[in-house]
Amino acid sequence: MARIELDAVDLTFRVQKAQRMTLKDFFIGELFRRNRNPIMEVKALQGVSLQVNEGDRVGIVGHNGAGKSTLLRVLAGIYQPTGGRIEVEGRISSLFDIALGFEMDGTGWENIAYRSYLQGETPRSVRGKREAIAEFSELGEFLNMPVRYYSAGMQMRLAFSIATAIDPEVLLVDEVLSVGDMAFQNKARARMLEMMSRAHLMVMVSHDLRSLEQMCNLAIWLDHGRLAMSGPCVDVINAYTASVQTPAAQAA
Repeated sequence: MARIELDAVDLTFRVQKAQRMTLKDFFIGELFRRNRNPIMEVKALQGVSLQVNEGDRVGIVGHNGAGKSTLLRVLAGIYQPTGGRIEVEGRISSLFDIALGFEMDGTGWENIAYRSYLQGETPRSVRGKREAIAEFSELGEFLNMPVRYYSAGMQMRLAFSIATAIDPEVLLVDEVLSVGDMAFQNKARARMLEMMSRAHLMVMVSHDLRSLEQMCNLAIWLDHGRLAMSGPCVDVINAYTASVQTPAAQAA
């Protein structure tokens, strides 16, 4: 059974504060042994509690920098929380940064194999999927060429086709529907719906609120790393939308 539970999860990044330093500042710092690279703390997540059960499809909304993608990476195990407790049951499949990691000198066919192995596939399982991946990408003879000669759109097509050939249990999705031209985006949306039907549960980040309403039954609203609201998707999206309306829009 797939399940996600977060209990008061915090994530704080400690980074050096970028600042310009004059020669005078340097020597004064050396003289008095001042810290020339002060550390600042960024509270990316603060006290986030959440429970996602088998069958749930959860959308995450919030302004840029609210912590949406950070939360996904915590769920994926990329970031370890600095406080609180997290439990994830089920095999995790992540769809974000899907265009990263290509072997640029390898052909499209070779990259189908490389990236599939990174997703946990075996040579045997890849053989059963490679033709379907190639057909979905619509790249045809371009698959015989090194990926370095692909356009950005072609790379995204191939990356999406490979990444969505998985059989997920816990599916984590971050803004992957804006790939290719309009016709391919329609195919991508249909493919995502198919993956969602196979996933045991899903957590998804998207600025396309209409897509979230169509794909998710629940939603959470993050605001500066804190959980502002959770509940039925339509209710959360309506509350979030109302909060970001401009005075002009409210007056109209």
